[in-house]
Amino acid sequence: MFVARSIAADHKDLIHDVSYDFHGRRMATCSSDQSVKVWDKSENGEWHCTASWKTHSGSVWRVTWAHPEFGQVLASCSFDRTAAVWEEIVGESNDKQRGLSHWIKRTTLVDSRTSVTDVKFAPKHMGLMLTTCSADGVVRIYEAPDVMNLSQWSLQHEISCKLSCSCISWNPSSSRAHPPMFAVGSDDSNVTYGGKVQIYEYNENTRKYGKAETLMTVTDAVHDIAFAPNLGRSFHVLAIATKDVRIFKLVPMRKESTSTGPTKFEVQIVAQFDNHNSQVWRVSWNITSTLLASSGDDGCVRLWKANYMDNWKCTGILKGDGSPLTGSSGQPTAMSTVVGSSVQTSQNALNGMSAGRIGKRAPFAPPLHQLTSPKIYQHPAYY
Repeated sequence: MFVARSIAADHKDLIHDVSYDFHGRRMATCSSDQSVKVWDKSENGEWHCTASWKTHSGSVWRVTWAHPEFGQVLASCSFDRTAAVWEEIVGESNDKQRGLSHWIKRTTLVDSRTSVTDVKFAPKHMGLMLTTCSADGVVRIYEAPDVMNLSQWSLQHEISCKLSCSCISWNPSSSRAHPPMFAVGSDDSNVTYGGKVQIYEYNENTRKYGKAETLMTVTDAVHDIAFAPNLGRSFHVLAIATKDVRIFKLVPMRKESTSTGPTKFEVQIVAQFDNHNSQVWRVSWNITSTLLASSGDDGCVRLWKANYMDNWKCTGILKGDGSPLTGSSGQPTAMSTVVGSSVQTSQNALNGMSAGRIGKRAPFAPPLHQLTSPKIYQHPAYY
């Protein structure tokens, strides 16, 4: 059973992203109205806007939270070619802002020459690091050497991906067996260029990121990408939002002891769904990586779950107004096309609002494409 509630966001234009903090009790939204809003969940479950401010001079594409051990820190990116880092200051508001939290800009990152399309903090075990990707095809990784001074960020890596970048996702694994790794997706509309998803891995010897894998079977524009929480697995799971929903398994192949190059992977496609019958804009995992949510231009959020045989199927559909999509029997219509886990390839949720997330600890549950008010979905199983 799902409970849906709407929030009057009062954004003046399309909402492009929704992001929950680590505990799922704070939410940030960003919009083409150039603003970011921060929302806090009250004890009675209601969401209240506690801060709203103009952040950029162009549409704000993404907003994301740092891990709370670094404080209350947000990052945003925009069409104005910049990314910005914001920190909440408690108890320093004037009369006009009384009752609202006070966010100040700590830095502006201006290295990109084109629109900055995504921004993500690295997993916390790597320290306070921030990654951006841009339409110029460059991924940039910044580090705050002193976590007590967020006005100082140094550019550590610049990685050219050759194709226009649209989204990035860090592999959250903290295992020493897995070097730092991220995936980047491209929304380049030219289908003659395959490999719209590239995997990069950190090499301790060269102290640089090198390309470990290219998913050549992904030839259409990629709108979102999400590594699943690892939870001790020896392999990685990656969800991709393109013209459909795809789930890949990346199995590291045994390295020679003398090998100094990046890890090679056996790439398997374990599921592919075209149920949205439209572009898919966001994908998001729950904290245990047992449930994937996707959203598309069909105005629906769809939930996907694997059984013990690792066969994935649709377990729920929600319409834009929050009501379940029912068939003639009154039950949720859960049609799905699944590629079994035994099928391998030789290679290798809305726009407007990110995979919003729900849960007591980790974010989950995407809102819908091109809405100007967020919609929250809650399910008892998440609690």
